Amino acid sequence: MPPSTAANIQRRLDDLLDHLPAGVVVHDVDGRILHANRLACELIGRSLAQLRGSLVDGKSWQLLCAEGKPLPVEQFPVNMVRRSGHQLSQQVLGIRDGAADPVRWLICNAYPEFDDKGRLCRVVVCFTDCTALKQAEQDLHKSEERLRLVLQGSTDASWDYDLEKDEIYYSERWWTMLGYQPGEMVCDTGLWLRLMHPDDKARISAYWIDLLKGDRDTYSVEWRLRHRDGHYVPVLSRGFVTRDDRGRALRVSGTNTDLTERKQAEQRIYELANFDHLTGLPNRRLLVEELDKALARSQRSGCFGAVIFLDLDNFKLLNDTMGHDFGDMLLRQVAERLRHTVRHCDQLARLGGDEFVLVLEDLAGQSRAAVSEAQHVIEKLQGALAQPYYLEGRLFLSTPSMGVALFDGATTDIDTILKQADLAMYRAKSEGRNTARFFDPGMQSSAEHQAALERALREGLSAQQFVLYCQPQFSSRGRLVGAEVLVRWRRSDGALLAPDDFIGLAESSGLILPLGQYVLDKSCRALARWRSDRTLGKLELAVNISAHQLHSADFTGRVAATLQESGAPPDKLCLELTETVLARNVAEVIERMRTLCNQGVHFSLDDFGTGYSSLAYLKRFPLSALKIDRSFVHDVHLDPDAAPIVEAIIALARKLKLDIVAEGVEHEAQRSFLVEGGCGTLQGYLLGRPVPMWEFERIYSGEGVGHA
Repeated sequence: MPPSTAANIQRRLDDLLDHLPAGVVVHDVDGRILHANRLACELIGRSLAQLRGSLVDGKSWQLLCAEGKPLPVEQFPVNMVRRSGHQLSQQVLGIRDGAADPVRWLICNAYPEFDDKGRLCRVVVCFTDCTALKQAEQDLHKSEERLRLVLQGSTDASWDYDLEKDEIYYSERWWTMLGYQPGEMVCDTGLWLRLMHPDDKARISAYWIDLLKGDRDTYSVEWRLRHRDGHYVPVLSRGFVTRDDRGRALRVSGTNTDLTERKQAEQRIYELANFDHLTGLPNRRLLVEELDKALARSQRSGCFGAVIFLDLDNFKLLNDTMGHDFGDMLLRQVAERLRHTVRHCDQLARLGGDEFVLVLEDLAGQSRAAVSEAQHVIEKLQGALAQPYYLEGRLFLSTPSMGVALFDGATTDIDTILKQADLAMYRAKSEGRNTARFFDPGMQSSAEHQAALERALREGLSAQQFVLYCQPQFSSRGRLVGAEVLVRWRRSDGALLAPDDFIGLAESSGLILPLGQYVLDKSCRALARWRSDRTLGKLELAVNISAHQLHSADFTGRVAATLQESGAPPDKLCLELTETVLARNVAEVIERMRTLCNQGVHFSLDDFGTGYSSLAYLKRFPLSALKIDRSFVHDVHLDPDAAPIVEAIIALARKLKLDIVAEGVEHEAQRSFLVEGGCGTLQGYLLGRPVPMWEFERIYSGEGVGHA
């Protein structure tokens, strides 16, 4: 090729190199620079004359690695290619002319050139300026480091939810806040909802949907997340919603702040504002709030409530003689006894000094019964507070004076009810202390009567004043087939009380259990006596059982023991239950009934049609008979609407293969209707009145057996 042509081509190549958007430096096999294009000279900061023939060594060149540290000479791109003979790609380097000069960052690629014999003859190094990119990367690293330090020093736990990709990120603090190691649980978008308190899920789910569908960019909401040890951590979640141009939510990023300490502080402030610091009981402020709610609940439910104003007798004397420290000790012990005496649903407060207030709810719907229930609570309080107190080893006795005011929520306001209870308490003090008085004189009289009756009831049980009566039961053909036991109370003054006069009080006072056991014992002894009698030995004896008895844990054991001890035949004992007994703890009741049925005992359902009975009940319970309530029998021959009811009950009993007993038969017309309708057993004044057990045995015995 002519020299002029070669020179021309070289000039064109040099011109092409000068217009490339990258710096190009060509080195010979020894590493000396043969040529550099214009951009290479600009990026390096030296002229072509300065570069040509120079060696790239550690003395005249200062190169930095990507981390900013000095790069060893052997790791310079040209030297690495010379040594290995292999191409080098995408190496990030920094170059600085002097210590004070800024660093220029380059992305380098270097590759070898070989001659015809395969020997290395040149190394070409190409590089582009990435200073701006490196600066952006460094800024990003600094920003991330600042954020990391901020989050590390903060108690907040960051998280990020990419709605488009359905991916979520939980920070390390998010995990440790809940007691977990990062990634210890399955990290998916539903984890935070699975850990949420059940009571918060509906509210937060609705809030989340509203947030995503709305146009808000920020949010702030509280919820609770389950900690690894089982308790729930209250958190405040705040963050930002990223949306597209149409307002559609793309991403939600936020932080969770642990509110445990704040909630504890709020609770402490609440306690200081609403609780007595000495006893820990609610103070007047909280009492007024809770009493207002109690009045509203009373009005809705139709049940009475009661406010008991309690004041310690002679408390001032203790303070004056022993000092306030002893007075405070007594108040704390009184508060503790009151806590253990009242129900969980009742309110208890200390107004100040030695004054305490109790609010009783869900008493009876009738004032007389409500007074009786309140009287029971008063007696429990008196019993608890009458026990000796030990104040630093010293024995001390204290008694309370109490005033009681009933409320029904309809006509009473808070101030009035508190004043009434307070006035009643002062009346109790004026009438001798260590007592209780109801605000209304009529209620007071009722309470005293009930209390006296209950005391007499207890004494009557101890003295065995209760006597058993029997009313015969006949078949439709007039044959004696059974009897029902009825209890009467012959008081010490000779008065004979029917069950309606004392059974309700026995149930409310808990005395129904010993009374019921007394009746069962006497009845089983009678059955044992009747075994040898040709007439009485064939009879089935019905004994009424109360709900309290059936629901007591040892009911089946008591019945079985009574049968065994008395020697009574189990198949002659029929336990009569009312429909209300079957209304709760169904599975437990069925199990107890079946246990006794397996021993031969029968069960019948008394007063059928007046309570909770349904076909489902009759099918599930192991009953042998239904007893038609006297209210239906009474009008069956007069009221055309009563007859179909009785007919339906008889038909139902037949369908279920149950015996049917009609009680309250007082007229021949009633008997005729029932017999014609298919009723198998009749009971009532027409056929035989209730008589004492001994007389029943005398009248109907075929052998003349004795009586207990």
